Amino acid sequence: MRKWFHLFWTTLLLGTAASLVVGLALVGMTEDFHFLEVSQAGFNWETIIFIVLAGATISVVSQMGFFAYLITRYIAMGFLRSKFLWDVLQILLVAIVYFDMIYLTYTSFAAEGESVFPYFILPTVLIVLSSLVSWWKMKETNKSAFIPTLFFMFSVTILEALPALKLNNTPSHIFMLTPLLISNTWQIMQLHKLVGDKKEASAKAS
Repeated sequence: MRKWFHLFWTTLLLGTAASLVVGLALVGMTEDFHFLEVSQAGFNWETIIFIVLAGATISVVSQMGFFAYLITRYIAMGFLRSKFLWDVLQILLVAIVYFDMIYLTYTSFAAEGESVFPYFILPTVLIVLSSLVSWWKMKETNKSAFIPTLFFMFSVTILEALPALKLNNTPSHIFMLTPLLISNTWQIMQLHKLVGDKKEASAKAS
């Protein structure tokens, strides 16, 4: 319970802080910030309170997605009884989510005759960032951690960000995806430290 409380509160603080920084920057840089449904635009207490509450909510969504993934992984490993098959399934799901994100945003928001290539930008950026976090996780643990981390950081993050992705509004995407990525990165990088046993920790320290 102590470890869970630590993960909960640190993730909550990180997600809220990230939302506050990004939200205030977006308020100052753009007027096209539909995510903020407040009565007055610009810098005011109402806007700041809304950003903080939205950031806290996003961080909680991130934690719900993280624990949902852990439960799904546990069930899938028990059902498939093969890490190789589970890894193959995760790679397939990453590919499906990548191309579905392109297809659905293009068919939903593209004007007639508009090129599809701009709709590759966001999913490609996300998969590159997810790959970097996965490489970091692999260096901290072992090679087998790369695919699960990639699946969590990419596919689960996109599922969590669906409320913002349904809007054809880049500031909304940035506002929701930034704290989600930071919160998810923090959780996945803390996982092996929280569940590792004392012998493993002392051996690493020595």
